[in-house]
Amino acid sequence: MRIKLGDVAQECRETIKGNKHGLSVVGLEHLAPSEVTLSGWSVDGDNTFTKAFHKGQMLFGRRRAYLKKAALAPFDGICSGDITVIESKHDKLLPELLPFIIQNDTFFDFAVGKSAGSLSPRAKWEHLREFEFELPSIAEQRKLADLLWAANATREAYKKLLAVTDELVKSQFVEEVERCFADGNYAPLNDLIQQDRPITYGILKPGTGFVGGIPVVKVKDFPNGYIDQSDLLLTSPEIDANYKRSKLLPGDLLISIRGTVGRLAEVPETLEGANITQDTARLSIKPAFNRLFVRGVLETPVMQNKMQELIRGVAVKGINIGDVRKLPIPQPSEAKQNHLADVYRAADKSKFALQRTIDDLEATYKAFLREKLG
Repeated sequence: MRIKLGDVAQECRETIKGNKHGLSVVGLEHLAPSEVTLSGWSVDGDNTFTKAFHKGQMLFGRRRAYLKKAALAPFDGICSGDITVIESKHDKLLPELLPFIIQNDTFFDFAVGKSAGSLSPRAKWEHLREFEFELPSIAEQRKLADLLWAANATREAYKKLLAVTDELVKSQFVEEVERCFADGNYAPLNDLIQQDRPITYGILKPGTGFVGGIPVVKVKDFPNGYIDQSDLLLTSPEIDANYKRSKLLPGDLLISIRGTVGRLAEVPETLEGANITQDTARLSIKPAFNRLFVRGVLETPVMQNKMQELIRGVAVKGINIGDVRKLPIPQPSEAKQNHLADVYRAADKSKFALQRTIDDLEATYKAFLREKLG
């Protein structure tokens, strides 16, 4: 049966005023893109939030819905005004199924289309409630919810295994890089960059899509060290032409500089001629330096911590291009760089195999959602 979201779910507008000491606090930064489970929270009685939520309700990031932020609340607390709190009408929709209706590409596409505002577009419940989807009987909903939660648990297990594997294999690399830093022989990152392709960020306003356009890589597209090309935004040739400076070539390194800072990925041959957004910087490493070594250095804890220290801003936090150019990179011999690149590559191969499994699970999961919920 095809129904509207507002027929089976409702927005909750409960507020809490006065003393908020000890309450769990959720902001937009705590919602991870495309993740149905909450990735973090804080306990801070000095915040200005007043919107309440309860365990089992959905927290939907209504600002910049294209970031695909929505998570199930595992406890009671308060949240940002830019989060819409949604709960199911239990006699019509199982609470266990609601998270997969909300954390769904079809729903987010609808939300983006209904968002208003130029700098920080927001989606309102009065529009979201009109979202239509297929909803089976309560008995079928229970079976579907059980399957989806099992699939989600499998994905999460593989992601944890990926993180552990990466940490173990890279430990040798990190130790040797730290010794290189201790030698005191390092240079600013800018000295390692091709002069005709300087460090730069990309398109400020790439639009919401252009059929047959130029692929644009966003920070959300490389969450695990690889660029996921399955859902890249396509911008118009006119917009792309105004940002020739940030066009991509195979082998370029990308580093996130706004929102999530310090995330890296390498541009594959299939994305030659693509572009990036203002949240990402392009690094075109000189042939004289091993770019895999450079990437590995930038991913080490010492460099990640350095970048965190350089973050500035209030509404949208980030690191300036000038500070990126000054990041210190060790200068060991070519043989040493190549050796460390081989160590890094061993970790990369392990990650690649696990990531492919995760990507396959993700594709199957999304196809199942489309089939069952329309």
